[in-house]
Amino acid sequence: MSDANDIDQDDDEEEFVESTLTQAIENQLESGEPAAAKATYNKLTLVGYKHDDIVELMAHVLAYEIDAMLDADRPFDTQWYETALRALPELPPERD
Repeated sequence: MSDANDIDQDDDEEEFVESTLTQAIENQLESGEPAAAKATYNKLTLVGYKHDDIVELMAHVLAYEIDAMLDADRPFDTQWYETALRALPELPPERD
């Protein structure tokens, strides 16, 4: 059984992760690196997505790759990441 402190801590951690991923995407957009980030942003903007929705989709892809990297104990796969960004709004498949 979990108590309210555990729930609050989980919420705080989730907010921190979400904020960190969002900031990482904003930094990529600002710096233009990787180029796929800005290209994806522009593509999704042209088809009617709002800024916050685009950043959320891109952050989901980043989180997916970070999880895969940590699970496999391997370096970040930039090529996969850029390909997955360019595939948006289609999201990567759910992980087991």
